[in-house]
Amino acid sequence: MSLLGNLIWLIFGGLITGLGYIIGGLLLCVTVVGIPFGLQSINLGVATFAPFGKEVVSTDRPGSLKIVFDVVWIILFGWEIAMAHLVSALILTITIVGLPFAKQHIKLIPVALFPFSQELR
Repeated sequence: MSLLGNLIWLIFGGLITGLGYIIGGLLLCVTVVGIPFGLQSINLGVATFAPFGKEVVSTDRPGSLKIVFDVVWIILFGWEIAMAHLVSALILTITIVGLPFAKQHIKLIPVALFPFSQELR
């Protein structure tokens, strides 16, 4: 079931979402300061390609640098990405067919907000 869900996800927007994360990550990697954020964005893009069958897990104990990076991420990028996932989820809940995909967008919100302390496995 995960394979079918992931294929449909890719066809109807998951590919664009993942590529958006990856392109944004590559642009962030242009600067030295943006490299950690760019690498996390690329990781999010790869994880977004196939969200079905995965779950959000906390990484090992977050250190102070991870907390600082998460706060900077939320201020600069995370809240916009989380809002995009929330709006997409709300739009997908209009139909019964869209409910599993809305659930995946909801699942991606904490990862979009806290990419240094949450990951999709």
